[in-house]
Amino acid sequence: MSISLVISWYSSRDDADAPRSPERPNGVVVDNLKAYGASQKPLKTAILPGMKYRIGEAHAYYKKFIYNEEKQRLFKKHNLPIPGSVPSCDWELFGAILTGDDHKERYGSDLQNHEIKSSIYGASFEYQYHLNGGKKKLLDDMKVDHVFFSYSPDYRNVEVRVVKGAVLKSKFKSWMPGLEANYKGPNRKQRYRRSIPFGTVKKEGVLIMKLEQGELVQVEK
Repeated sequence: MSISLVISWYSSRDDADAPRSPERPNGVVVDNLKAYGASQKPLKTAILPGMKYRIGEAHAYYKKFIYNEEKQRLFKKHNLPIPGSVPSCDWELFGAILTGDDHKERYGSDLQNHEIKSSIYGASFEYQYHLNGGKKKLLDDMKVDHVFFSYSPDYRNVEVRVVKGAVLKSKFKSWMPGLEANYKGPNRKQRYRRSIPFGTVKKEGVLIMKLEQGELVQVEK
């Protein structure tokens, strides 16, 4: 099933149609009540100007495919490790549903306007640039928004932050000489790897979603 079809399915769910309060003019805070489906208290989510995130739909996907209690029970029953059991494509789809964005067909950022990264809480986020198209992707990274998922080993706790590409542009520009050098000469490599520390993401990012014990909790900017 394509990302677009899954997004359409979640958008058609009853909880996706729950009433939502309008954005405030500066796009700083949006209040959502029953649409989030997890708490009787107002959930305040800091957002970036001009962006509207689909928190309720994203949470529904998370509960079904990422923090799936039945799946985790089976992992434990058969003595299989839970950490690493969620593939990167699930985080990409989580990000697509959350942002309402679609997959990019050509090589570049993961989605049309977003790059999706995931890592265990506190760890850095790795970026890989391949021999063919790596420079194009790095240039894309300077423009798109970056969605960072930080999760606990059992996936019960998740924090989602967004950082504008323009904020990270100087970091990405500093990688360009190394990327170009990596693909030159007789010993050129297929991939060029760099990473962004969790501390940078926490400092520069906007926390847009937080899950504790699998449920949404209040987020303040």
